[in-house]
Amino acid sequence: MAIVDDPVETIPVTRSLRRSRGRWRIFAFLALAAAVFFALARYLPALSVPGQAIARISISGPITTDPERSAMLSRLAEDDTISAVIVSINSPGGTTAGGEELYESLREIAEQKPLVSTIGELGASAAYMGAIASDHILARNLSIVGSVGVYYQHVDAGNLFDTIGIDLDKVASGALKSEPDFDEPITPEIRASLEDLVDSSFQYFIDLVAERRSMNSQQIQAIADGRILSGAMALEAGLIDETGGEREAIQWLAANHEIDPALPLIDVWPPPSGPNWLDLIVARALGDIGKGLPLDGLVALWHPHGP
Repeated sequence: MAIVDDPVETIPVTRSLRRSRGRWRIFAFLALAAAVFFALARYLPALSVPGQAIARISISGPITTDPERSAMLSRLAEDDTISAVIVSINSPGGTTAGGEELYESLREIAEQKPLVSTIGELGASAAYMGAIASDHILARNLSIVGSVGVYYQHVDAGNLFDTIGIDLDKVASGALKSEPDFDEPITPEIRASLEDLVDSSFQYFIDLVAERRSMNSQQIQAIADGRILSGAMALEAGLIDETGGEREAIQWLAANHEIDPALPLIDVWPPPSGPNWLDLIVARALGDIGKGLPLDGLVALWHPHGP
């Protein structure tokens, strides 16, 4: 009996489609392998460094709590390939909880290896709270430093609502629940509760500064009003140890901790690769693209147009 070729196999278009599917399978495998590689490079950069190195942590923009950052810094504290850490700060601050979390994460590192902070243009409020976690702080002569303090901001839009004819009402479980409301001014009772909240947070901040910077009550009172200072003024006030930048920070590490200044300097935070294509696809699917960065809660933030 004669064997007849499968007619499907003899169709050139079918063979072409099969070859095309094979190429796409190879491409998909390579893309997945690349995604895994870049994910490891993003989340475990400190663990993949051969030999010894100095790590750089960059803190910029508004500071909030960040579990990913905390996990990374915790791994960095235990990474034996990292000889020392430089914290590069250029931030106006952020939430009080964000500053506290950053401070605690950096102190965890400082207990394991030398940690030095450098302040660029700006290191104020919660950013300065992070800076004092290190054992040595540098800033430029003309950096903006300080703004040690806490505030709670309220917008009273009651007159606007009256003008456009909107009246808000609510039922609350207590007199201070969900207060202050943005359609009315702060009442004395509400103001007193908010002042207690601000004072409690401020006392935590100021006690931390006094402890970490070995400042007496007179020195603390001089900066407790929330003022900002230049780097030169901050040096005189005891808020920093030296004027300079990253070069001087490395020199300090060499002189005080015998760290080889020729060691490679690697960026470990934020992740050097930034958002990759896989992150963007997932974020788009979850609807997170374009969302702003909220600063809910008490704020330890300095900005030139604030109260």
